[in-house]
Amino acid sequence: MENELTDFSKIAIAVHPKNHQAFTLAEKISTSLEKDGKQVLLGRMDETKFQEGISEGCQDLLIALGGDGTMLRAGHISAPFNLPILGINLGHYGFLTEIQEDEWQNALQRVLKGDYWLEKRMMLLVTLYRGDQKQGEWNALNDAVISRGEIIRPVQFEIFINSRYLSTTVADGVIASTATGSTAYALAAGGPILSPDLRNIVLVPIAPHLSIEQALVLSEKVLVSVTVHTSHQAVISIDGQLPVKMKTGDRVEIQASDHEVQFIRFQDPGYFYRNLIPYMDQNPSIKKKNV
Repeated sequence: MENELTDFSKIAIAVHPKNHQAFTLAEKISTSLEKDGKQVLLGRMDETKFQEGISEGCQDLLIALGGDGTMLRAGHISAPFNLPILGINLGHYGFLTEIQEDEWQNALQRVLKGDYWLEKRMMLLVTLYRGDQKQGEWNALNDAVISRGEIIRPVQFEIFINSRYLSTTVADGVIASTATGSTAYALAAGGPILSPDLRNIVLVPIAPHLSIEQALVLSEKVLVSVTVHTSHQAVISIDGQLPVKMKTGDRVEIQASDHEVQFIRFQDPGYFYRNLIPYMDQNPSIKKKNV
């Protein structure tokens, strides 16, 4: 599938901070691209110099090496600058990555020829308030999880949709997920699987106690508000990152983000359905035992 975005002269290559295997491969890719006359920015995702290079907004493509966690990080880095991502799988699942480690040379040739298509994924804009004061703001590709902390006691969640009261749920947590995140934590908590091209917000309660158990699939146009009431601990985590502590009365507002993540794809658009069942039946993160 031919694509008009073929002028990739400045290419960033990102690896997970702790993945030494990925950095070795990244250096090989960098050398190959530089021989082709490309300007390459190579670095680990947590390096200030690398992040500053991306933030200058002059890159044309981001190559990310790792697993799905690395792809989430790459999405956070690239989305504000509309930077397409080519994901090379060095992890387990590879829901978000496009190619395997030994396919990178052929893949780069196809990208530089324009033989690919762009898959655009919705993100969430998540804002934490304490009273009228904003405490933090994040973009999420997978999900925002509002939950109890270390103390094993449920939290009360008061939920509003477009300022209209929906329900008060007593649970371990509430997940606000995108279609991308519907195959992650939201799925494990009983939520539906959504096609990745859908622009919906999914609300999934975690272990609700005498409360609404069903997940809700909402329009991208809604504003979801979740207020926590607790006498102990509550936290919020964005895309599985380190949790941020919350206090009783804190409010989280969730809506569709202005940013979106763009993944470079070579497979036909039906790849998601073709791969879904094999992924479900053969979870590669579980080591099989011979019986």
